[in-house]
Amino acid sequence: METEPLRIEICPNCSLSARGARLFFGVACIAPCGIALVLALKGFWPILPFAGLEMALLAWALGVSLERRFHSQTITVTEADVRIDTRARNGCEHVVFPRHWAQVKLRRPAARLHPSRLQCELGSFLTEEERRGLALRLQRLIGRVNESPSWR
Repeated sequence: METEPLRIEICPNCSLSARGARLFFGVACIAPCGIALVLALKGFWPILPFAGLEMALLAWALGVSLERRFHSQTITVTEADVRIDTRARNGCEHVVFPRHWAQVKLRRPAARLHPSRLQCELGSFLTEEERRGLALRLQRLIGRVNESPSWR
């Protein structure tokens, strides 16, 4: 009898909407642009390009942050295999591992401040604590090599 597959959906926490980002950007531009304009009128015109550069950098950072809304990963564990579906705005990627031979490995970071990594790069947007929790949950579901843990 085939049992229903177990699915784990992970996605980044993106609490900022596109409308909220535009509002934040507009409010954040008021002070630097206002100060730069006042100083430019007093003869310190070279400050204007720096204010513009600051706002361009903020706009780029907000764009990168908003792009993360479209990222997600779905891990599907069946009795036979483990499937990982990674979705981003530019496409999808699917990887399938035989469950009997799959392993969960949490690699230590190269430097102390860098995050650890799961071999197939799951949850790159998760915090260290969330990543460790996902690794433990997957280890319980998948088991060790040549080991078939009880289903669920």
